[in-house]
Amino acid sequence: MTTNDSGSAPKPPAKDPWDLPDVSGLTVGVLGGTGPQGRGLAYRFARAGQQVVIGSRAADRAQAAAEEIGHGVRGADNAECARDSDIVIVAVPWDGHAKTLESLRDELAGKLVIDCVNPLGFDKKGAYALKPEEGSAAEQAAALLPESRVTAAFHHLSAVLLQDETIEEIDTDVLVLGEARADTDLVQALAGRIPGMRGIFAGRLRGAHQVESLVANLISVNRRYKAHAGLRITDV
Repeated sequence: MTTNDSGSAPKPPAKDPWDLPDVSGLTVGVLGGTGPQGRGLAYRFARAGQQVVIGSRAADRAQAAAEEIGHGVRGADNAECARDSDIVIVAVPWDGHAKTLESLRDELAGKLVIDCVNPLGFDKKGAYALKPEEGSAAEQAAALLPESRVTAAFHHLSAVLLQDETIEEIDTDVLVLGEARADTDLVQALAGRIPGMRGIFAGRLRGAHQVESLVANLISVNRRYKAHAGLRITDV
């Protein structure tokens, strides 16, 4: 029997950051699934074979949007969407963010929640970032949902590209933030379900503000260059 010099057991090898779980069997709910970003994400995940439920304050509105999206997407009110999903993406407008999450605290308990909301303001100079009292939209979600596992991702995606059925791949990376590696690995794996997309771990939730704020810069890029810009992380 051999031991190392210190007498302690050897350290296990570092986990491969690209060794991600299989999420293909999980149901994805999208709160705000009738809006452009929510519809786009729902379409892409359903097209990739994921079971998807979109939520809205009005079930009939969600059902109508689900029929338009197709690919087996189901529509429901927000509470049913949250209850019936394993992973719930929050894609509601910023001005309804807190109220929506407060009303769904029980339904979202124990769920993996992905917040993709960008707190922004607009004036004659264009878009600018807002800073919530909690620090970011994701941190507000974590404060309002103490029994949920809150992560942040999918902030920098073009709703136009997501909804364009002629586009086969979305050429972009998704920055993923969260407190537990098991949770961020799941989100990274979910992002990877969309062809052309990668999920990249980008830190803890305390770093969410600058990720959310970058959308204001991307809006400026898009207006100047008439584009639908995204992000790519190099050397990873």
